[in-house]
Amino acid sequence: MPGPRIAILTPAKGVYEATWPVVLSRLESALSATGVEVVPTPWTDHVADAAGLAGFDLVLPLLTWGYHLDHARWLRACSTWQAAGIAMANPADVLAWNSDKRYLQRLADQGVAIPPTTWSEAVTADQVEALFDATGAGQVIVKPVVSGGAWKTQRLRRGDPLADLPEAAAMLQPYLPTIEREGETSLLYFGGRLSHAVNKRPAAGDFRIQLDFGGSYHAVPEPPAGAVALAERTLAAIGEPLLYARIDMLPDADGRWLLMEAELIEPDFFLGQDPAAGAGFAAALRARLGQGAGTAS
Repeated sequence: MPGPRIAILTPAKGVYEATWPVVLSRLESALSATGVEVVPTPWTDHVADAAGLAGFDLVLPLLTWGYHLDHARWLRACSTWQAAGIAMANPADVLAWNSDKRYLQRLADQGVAIPPTTWSEAVTADQVEALFDATGAGQVIVKPVVSGGAWKTQRLRRGDPLADLPEAAAMLQPYLPTIEREGETSLLYFGGRLSHAVNKRPAAGDFRIQLDFGGSYHAVPEPPAGAVALAERTLAAIGEPLLYARIDMLPDADGRWLLMEAELIEPDFFLGQDPAAGAGFAAALRARLGQGAGTAS
């Protein structure tokens, strides 16, 4: 009997074609023992009509890179999938709200610690100066609320010219120099269980931890207790049936862990730094599909 079929949503045709197949291959390797059939399909093929996804046992948006560049269409797609009852992991409404970083304020209102944040529909010099005054920060970060991979994210010193600011809604936060000394820590959860942790460091003189900017990633054998506590508080505040989640955080100068992102759409699982090479993800997927702990036949 053939095993379950899952769709993995990929970028639009012609976008990131040199890189997303490499990540897909890692995912397929992690799932190779589960007996599932993995079918890649561009998310942009299913915006107005979900019929092409209806035949799958599960749909994962793990490679929807670039959705932030066409956010209105992304929201339409999420609405289409939700209305059609597509078996999405994570839920389609989660995919919608998680694409706008203003969700961080909702989590903060539920007691999740985040950096001091100013939300703006259009960033002004007065807002930047007010954040400097209120926090005493030496530098501030400005980034769009809909973004990815540090797109249009800036680090500003007091008096820097405000060039190339986000044209839409944005967020302003004090720059945390601990990113340079201690890096950003990501905790990966599959089926609600902690799988592994990764520390990400920027290149010297930079603040962006992505590989494209010279960042480096390292496994964390024993994540700090404070980091785990913040991740679990974040997941409890989200309160959704998540197949996967990556919780990104950073300590401040006093050692208090602060949530930077809860990545619930297309996070890198850092399987190269996972001692179990994705076994936790495969087990969570089997459980979601109702296959139990064994291999599908």
